[in-house]
Amino acid sequence: MEVKSLLVGLVPFAAMVVVEVVDVGLTTLSKAAMSKGMSHFVFVVYSNALASLILLPFSLIINRRKRPPLTFSILCKFFVLSLVGITVMQNCVFTGVNYSSPTLASAMANLVPAFTFLLAVIFRMEKLDFRSLRSQIKVMGTLVSILGALIVTLYKGPSIGAAEPMQPQPPSPSPSLINLLATTNNWVIGGILFATAGLSLSILNVSQAAILKGYPSEITMVSFYSFFGAIQCAILTLIAERKPNAWKLKPDIELISVIYSAVFGNVVTYSVLAWCIHRKGPVFVAMFKPLGISIAAFLGVIFLGDTLHVGSIIGATVIVVGFYGVIWAQSKEEEEDKVHTDDSPQSTSERDPLLESHKNM
Repeated sequence: MEVKSLLVGLVPFAAMVVVEVVDVGLTTLSKAAMSKGMSHFVFVVYSNALASLILLPFSLIINRRKRPPLTFSILCKFFVLSLVGITVMQNCVFTGVNYSSPTLASAMANLVPAFTFLLAVIFRMEKLDFRSLRSQIKVMGTLVSILGALIVTLYKGPSIGAAEPMQPQPPSPSPSLINLLATTNNWVIGGILFATAGLSLSILNVSQAAILKGYPSEITMVSFYSFFGAIQCAILTLIAERKPNAWKLKPDIELISVIYSAVFGNVVTYSVLAWCIHRKGPVFVAMFKPLGISIAAFLGVIFLGDTLHVGSIIGATVIVVGFYGVIWAQSKEEEEDKVHTDDSPQSTSERDPLLESHKNM
């Protein structure tokens, strides 16, 4: 039983790592499609429309007996959720990618844990008592994870496993976030857009946690805010994109990126995020964002033949240390809350009839 419970406990961790891998692939594919001339506004519309076609039939027909009844109030909440999480967040992300690069997107995503943690504390979803060691570890762990991601971004260091050149060569300038932002206005615009997207994603995470407490159906929530997001983005695109040819989808990298974004970026990612938020909370989900830049670096080594540098190793190690600190403190708080709940008179009275009925069976 202990092994089974351990494996079940590892499912949210594995799921969030997969989400970050998918997210890195999405930003890379979308950049390739936009470099071919695809409109980022149209990209968001098509991906959410296709995701809605996949999710809505399942939610309305197959899942209708399991989900709570839909009310006008809950539909309004889904509409606002899509406004924040799709119309604002996704358009900022893909517009930022169009202006800059996926690397900057991964770097700026490290703001998400700080934003989410702050919002969760404000709305009392997370406990923060600076006199408590666990709260101190959570704050320090969040800051350490962000620091590790910045190390990966800003510090390249010597390469690992690469042969030394026979002739001395002038050192090539290593890319750094500060230099990239200072080089062109496009990078500045990209950075602002990614920061806005990070704040929107943090609001989305916290809002989903609040909504799922009263409406515990992740797939229904994801279905409707993808649907409302497609409608909102279509209206925005009709205003921002005046060229009719922009709506034409070419059967090449553009079509591949839209399908990938709809299936993996929307259906899989948003469903997994909602599931993990419902069970582990918004801070747990946000803490995986700093892993994105390390995953991008190591995937580049494995699939693209990029050189692995010392900075990536150091940064990834620092990220893991900070991440482990937050998760450890959070797990201890969950254990403490569970003990208090089990020891309360109400929980005891609730358990007795179940025990009696079990004996009668």
